[in-house]
Amino acid sequence: MSRIKNIKLLGLILAIVIIIVGILPVIRGDTLTNDTIATAIILVLLGIAYIIINFKPEWTKAVFFFEGIVIGVAGYMLLAVPYNIGFVIIGLFIVAVAILAYLMKLPPSIIKFFYR
Repeated sequence: MSRIKNIKLLGLILAIVIIIVGILPVIRGDTLTNDTIATAIILVLLGIAYIIINFKPEWTKAVFFFEGIVIGVAGYMLLAVPYNIGFVIIGLFIVAVAILAYLMKLPPSIIKFFYR
């Protein structure tokens, strides 16, 4: 039981570190470019999503779906041409996996991460 609590605590620490790294350029006063803004948005939302998934495992599919949309849209809108297409593909892949998880069409080895 204490091993599970330690893993949740380490996950919480990791999420906080990801959020801090995401907002660090804004705090330091660095020049904000589209790349910096896209990275900050994605890192902060990934950190928040990790905290939500850590404490509410039944929300995994919804958070995964939302993260796919955010990664795709933020990457497409804020990054330059070769990178934005890559982020759209990654976002669509994440959204497709989340939809397949909702429909329970994934292999059992993968779907076990969505249903705890």
